[in-house]
Amino acid sequence: MIDLRSDTVTRPTAAMRDAMHAAPVGDDVWGDDPSVARFEAAVAECADKAAALFFPSGTQSNLAALLAHCQRGDEYIAGQQAHTYKYEGGGAAVLGSIQPQPLENAADGSLPLNKIRAAIKPHDFHFARTRLLALENTIGGKVLDADYVKAATDLAREHGLATHLDGARLFNAAVATDTPLASLCAPFDSVSLCFSKGLGAPVGSVLAGSQQLINETRHWRKVLGGGMRQAGVLAAACHHALDHHVADLADDHARAARLAEGITALPELKVAYQATNMVFLTVPESHIAPMRAWLAEREILVEVLYTTRLVVHRDLDDDAIERVLEALDEYFTRRAV
Repeated sequence: MIDLRSDTVTRPTAAMRDAMHAAPVGDDVWGDDPSVARFEAAVAECADKAAALFFPSGTQSNLAALLAHCQRGDEYIAGQQAHTYKYEGGGAAVLGSIQPQPLENAADGSLPLNKIRAAIKPHDFHFARTRLLALENTIGGKVLDADYVKAATDLAREHGLATHLDGARLFNAAVATDTPLASLCAPFDSVSLCFSKGLGAPVGSVLAGSQQLINETRHWRKVLGGGMRQAGVLAAACHHALDHHVADLADDHARAARLAEGITALPELKVAYQATNMVFLTVPESHIAPMRAWLAEREILVEVLYTTRLVVHRDLDDDAIERVLEALDEYFTRRAV
């Protein structure tokens, strides 16, 4: 099966399973799991933050950060396409009474500085208190420009705002730009890093930040049901990914570029863009259902929509990419006959 729906579909490698099997464990709620402690320390060092905390999911990691930065009735600024706003069930509002202030993302994924400035509320009892700027990198596969990130976070601090980064695919950004992860994390007070996407771990995200922030988010992790017991078996998988899978992301990016190149040569499909491990294309409505079925019959899973996202990951090799291109070429050749 070739699964292009997301990089969350990756499966643990044999070496990762061995690391999980061998991991020493303890009760992490009590702080007794050595594998979790070692992993958290390794991520904190990699991100150049004082501390880090292991979470079962990126959604929970992001939400705990928002709860730590904001209080009831506060507001955070995020993009319309940001995961924290659009794809996490409205958790900040539902569970934290935190008001999101969404802004339309620019074409490069950024939030225009003038829009951020205009969205920051004055200190007036009529308004929710603006407390936090939340960015995402990568977003839609696109890497945020480093100069933009500095300008946006500087603007936030000028107005007394904290800063949070949803870095679910920040390792992709680091590899794509040949930039140390710590440099990408530096402008932010907190950063959420996911290990269950392109890095291939079955479960797990980490929030990195100051010791005070991590102490606060440890409380919120418990409130949100994220306190895990013998979690070292999961942390060991993530630690293995951190040590062995980061450089492999470059292969995903190259294969995504090859996939985009091949699709560009096909009729009726238009590649909107390719960035890091993602390819976005537009599919005419008449092709949506038949193309989805055609690919599924050939054991190729794609969520075919008008705007279709293809996500390349470590479980797909060069042959898999060529199989996808051959199947698409056959689909259009058959229809032309």
